Amino acid sequence: MKYIRNTTDFYIEENSVISIGKFDGIHRGHEKLLEYFAEKKADGLCGVIFTFDIPPRKNVQHVETKVLTTNEEKMHIFEQLGVDYLVECPFTPEIMCMEAEDFIDKIVRQLHVKCIAVGEDFHFGHNRAGDYRLLEKCAKQYGYEVIVVKKIKEEERDISSTFVREEIAAGNIERANRLLGYRYFVTGRVAHGNQIGRTIGIPTINQLPPGEKLLPPNGVYVTEVYIGGHKYRGITNVGHKPTIEGKNPVGVETHLLDFAGDVYDKVVTVEFISRVREERHFASIEALKEQMQNDIAYRRAYFEKNAE
Repeated sequence: MKYIRNTTDFYIEENSVISIGKFDGIHRGHEKLLEYFAEKKADGLCGVIFTFDIPPRKNVQHVETKVLTTNEEKMHIFEQLGVDYLVECPFTPEIMCMEAEDFIDKIVRQLHVKCIAVGEDFHFGHNRAGDYRLLEKCAKQYGYEVIVVKKIKEEERDISSTFVREEIAAGNIERANRLLGYRYFVTGRVAHGNQIGRTIGIPTINQLPPGEKLLPPNGVYVTEVYIGGHKYRGITNVGHKPTIEGKNPVGVETHLLDFAGDVYDKVVTVEFISRVREERHFASIEALKEQMQNDIAYRRAYFEKNAE
């Protein structure tokens, strides 16, 4: 997959099918869209995903929204889905103020668009004036086909990034995973921690996700961890480590069951399966150790009960 970013002068030569959107989380609501996308790729068009480097809402409405997938995580997902080009367009003032039809003209010319697949709630252009109806109106003039995909529902509610975000923020990991169609995850390099776990015989790996990444509520979770193509069972704490002295940043700290090795500076993916308990302050390191041992025992029992 070719990754085009940091430029509004993006260009490809092949005729393409393109889908445009935020694609935050790439959830089950995107499934049908990506199915049509794959069909057009099978017909000989190259597949292009067009998104922005930051959520437009942040610039337009000045709202800080946590993301389900960072740009790097999104890139990995699309690569796995067989996308040919991921265009991550900077949301510049020029793009922000561009009229909807001018935006159509730009992407059709620069990306050789022959088919556009979008959701029925898709909006674009200055003041969100463009929608699928405008795309259909301009289709003959610009020589492309439009595919409009209806929303998928879960319990009578449209599946959306907002829906998924709400469930994760509430700690409803199993439900969030159903909406996504895969396990919610955090990918990042292993950083050096305070090594308290190592001193008590329960070593952990530490990740410090970027500030824009949405994390589940502070607490302990059953997880599965991927390192260099290998899968391990994990028990993960999200939070500030309140038992440890000092001011600790919010992090993701995982003990890997039946693993011994040095993974510092390696890229690790932690998938969240289920919430075990809230994060707590313990009176001593010994009390923390005892609880961690109980958490590990819970994780082993979970594995026995739920073959993963």
